Amino acid sequence: MKIAVCMAQVPFVKGGAEYLCDNLYKELVARNFEVEYIKIPFKWYPPQEIINNAMIWRLLDLTESDGKKIDAVITTKFPSYVLRHPNKVTWLFHQHRPAYDLALSEYDDLAPFGAWGDIVRRKIVSIDTMSLKESKKIYSISRNVTNRLDTFNKITSEVLYPPPPFNGRYYGKNFDNYILYPSRLDPKKRQELVIRSMKYVNGDLTLKIVGTGPHKDYLKSVAKECHVEERVEFSGFVPEQELLDLYANALCVAYTPLDEDLGYVSMESILSKKPLITCTDSGGSLEFIENGENGYIVKPDPGKVAEAINRIFSDGSARRLGERGYEKFGNNFLSWDVVIEKLLQPLS
Repeated sequence: MKIAVCMAQVPFVKGGAEYLCDNLYKELVARNFEVEYIKIPFKWYPPQEIINNAMIWRLLDLTESDGKKIDAVITTKFPSYVLRHPNKVTWLFHQHRPAYDLALSEYDDLAPFGAWGDIVRRKIVSIDTMSLKESKKIYSISRNVTNRLDTFNKITSEVLYPPPPFNGRYYGKNFDNYILYPSRLDPKKRQELVIRSMKYVNGDLTLKIVGTGPHKDYLKSVAKECHVEERVEFSGFVPEQELLDLYANALCVAYTPLDEDLGYVSMESILSKKPLITCTDSGGSLEFIENGENGYIVKPDPGKVAEAINRIFSDGSARRLGERGYEKFGNNFLSWDVVIEKLLQPLS
């Protein structure tokens, strides 16, 4: 079977979605499928570029190449699923959220364009509803993504959790005096909450922020403003093994984004046997955390984040919480064998 794996790619940016798609491609190849990886650059500004990007996918013919039939396509995040193909399955990573749950919020990049932004927003919803319904089957990476699709587009989908990026390599070791926050430095990831919490966190603890992104300078300024710059380390990009070691030796993991689609960090903290601190509005991470059992779910407030961190540090509960999370969820994450079998089931 010849399969095209399709993804929109913001050039020079790599996060969870990119790791997921890379791994999907590699796992299909490892199972002797003939696979091609189709990436098209994505630009979301000015608003017309979003529609242009969707049109590029719509006009693309992936039914055959070099006179040979392409048997199936697996589409992922917006706007790759706009592609037309008679044998299309969508594994939905996320839609263009400023047209949906982020509309008119501080994270809405369409709002500054006024009426023109509203027109584009309505067009995105129309395009999504039409093109997603063309899929033989729609899976999503989390209940959060499934619920959004049902709420805004009245389309049903089946949750198919992806395996974490380094599945089989996570481990737990020590509980050193640092909090780990690994993620892209982006406003929606809200590292700022944890940085501001350090004003109230026990002075023996430090914060290690791993990742790159456009918000770095701002976050450094927040650390300086709060007089905690000596206790906040910006590690940037780190190699895979170093990241695994950071997970393995952290006291706990903080992950406080706004309404995240899934959040690999939650899975990775569980597999590393670490308690996770997340927020009541953090979305996908809430699917794996039970408050007080394997971590803490707190209001998106620096003081509340600090309370949870201090509790873990002072009562020595980190190991117990981490073990509970691993026992409950650690063996429930799907293997790539299961995921690929599910993805290919609807394809003729």
